[in-house]
Amino acid sequence: MTNETQYTEDNIRSLDWKEHIRMRPGMYIGKLGDGSSPDDGIYILLKEVLDNSIDEYVMGAGKTIEIRIKDKEVKVRDFGRGIPLGKVVDVVSKMNTGGKYDSRAFKKSVGLNGVGTKAVNALSSFFKVESIRDNQLKYAEFSQGNLTADPTPEASTKRKGTKVVFIPDELIFKNYRYRTEYVAKMLKNYVYLNTGLTIDFNGEKFISENGLKDLLEDNIHKDDILYPIIHLKGEDIEVAITHSKTQYSEEYHSFVNGQNTTQGGTHLIAFRESLVKTIREYYGKNYESSDIRKSIVAAISIKVMEPVFESQTKTKLGSTDMGGDLPTVRTFINDFLKKHLDNYLHKNPETAEKLQRKIMQAERERKELSGIRKLAKDRAKKANLHNKKLRDCRVHFQDSKNEKSLESTLFITEGDSASGSITKSRDVNTQAVFSLKGKPLNSYGLSKKIVYENEEFNLLQSALNIEESLEDLRYNNIVIATDADVDGMHIRLLLITFFLQFFPEVIKEGHLYILQTPLFRVRNKKETIYCYSEEERAAAVEKLKPKPEITRFKGLGEISPDEFKHFIGPDIRLDPVMLDKATSIEEMLSFYMGKNTPDRQEFIINNLKVELDKVIE
Repeated sequence: MTNETQYTEDNIRSLDWKEHIRMRPGMYIGKLGDGSSPDDGIYILLKEVLDNSIDEYVMGAGKTIEIRIKDKEVKVRDFGRGIPLGKVVDVVSKMNTGGKYDSRAFKKSVGLNGVGTKAVNALSSFFKVESIRDNQLKYAEFSQGNLTADPTPEASTKRKGTKVVFIPDELIFKNYRYRTEYVAKMLKNYVYLNTGLTIDFNGEKFISENGLKDLLEDNIHKDDILYPIIHLKGEDIEVAITHSKTQYSEEYHSFVNGQNTTQGGTHLIAFRESLVKTIREYYGKNYESSDIRKSIVAAISIKVMEPVFESQTKTKLGSTDMGGDLPTVRTFINDFLKKHLDNYLHKNPETAEKLQRKIMQAERERKELSGIRKLAKDRAKKANLHNKKLRDCRVHFQDSKNEKSLESTLFITEGDSASGSITKSRDVNTQAVFSLKGKPLNSYGLSKKIVYENEEFNLLQSALNIEESLEDLRYNNIVIATDADVDGMHIRLLLITFFLQFFPEVIKEGHLYILQTPLFRVRNKKETIYCYSEEERAAAVEKLKPKPEITRFKGLGEISPDEFKHFIGPDIRLDPVMLDKATSIEEMLSFYMGKNTPDRQEFIINNLKVELDKVIE
């Protein structure tokens, strides 16, 4: 007798819209996360609501958007036309319902498929939509997508527009919190792309007068800009270009219809190709493309009719056509740069001269490194093959069509025991491990040559696949996992120095994190609590009376794989490494990693005193 699983009509199940979104949230908002990463789901929820308000502005309705985030509650208020009162419930709860299917109303919209606010609704424990128009106010309230209040419209003297309030559901988004730095960056991108728009975020106003030129100025310290930013605008296209004095790799910011395409796409590929072609023709030299683009910092924004993205979160453009009677994306961008960038260089010979000197310098450096590079690549292949420094995962960031690509993570750890624990407890689909051999070299002030000559740096660069461009990065999350002692802190600082010195865009784009691991385990026969601070330990002891067993973890190697899986699984705690735009990278590295100075000694003494005071208290 065979034990076959029965497959009948009873096995076929149809999910309604909210059940499907809650069961498969990754299809709609990418990864979930706790807010420690800029592409975590809670920011996508905000973006989906905000996109609708941005589209109102683009259509000429409402010049200000107000956003308030307090604790876990988000409010977005625009002063656009307001949702038609009879459709307030439908547009946030019925799939394939929205104004953007009517091309007369929204020609080059950010959101196109009518899913965004429905996903926010379904994934929120509380969701309220309010529309004011025609001197009337209509609102509806939901919980997890279920309608809980639907009163009739009432008279109102408020300004017309739409207001959405939501609280992401903690059953889906565990231990989350909004980080104002990530929200602010998102909002700045919106105002760069919509000059004249004001976004008021918790009382702070964001506005841009110069579009993508402002974006570059806000992302590069003024002392690091090689030549004045080239800012070119045309119908449906805007670009800003400069080169960094100190940065080694390429850095791009790309947008389509106001959407930040963090993974690029057809427009970014076309921009990089067209830039090289235009510069070669201007100078009459067949320069290597890598020499032209080395150290470039650029931004491009285009508007496309009905764009096709490679995922619901719209991080990569797949369209090859501009739409309507317009040419292909590639031809459109190439024609624009060929005319306007060439004209700019002819009219600004000083900039053209600085750019050419930079290209020739890159050429000399490339030739000097060519022999070393080949040897380094051969060493990297052999080391990965025989020494297994890199224990890879199955899913990589470049595979943008895979939902799990945003979760792809590389843990950088030191020592056999620590890397062994992480390797045994990791998710082999999305988590890779790179094992350091001792403390890395202090790379401050060293040239790129050291990356190829130093075995650890060479292998790490190879594992990340970032030699040429951040676009080739193999992991979305790079996590430094070291012990929480003096040696561990030193290794963290040396690794951060490596990225700041040679690949700062890894940090700028929000890919680098520090793994938090528990300091204590407090348990009794019924319950175990892992504590990340003295305060959490005290609370756990209070909860588990009488006297529970307390273990102080001294290092990652002491934590068994069975326990470690809790700390790198769904409840993982990550601290993002962020840059302060007010300080140049050179100044920062000089202060922390250069020769000892009285200023640094005073800084260490003062901060040590603060930490001692905390312990004494």
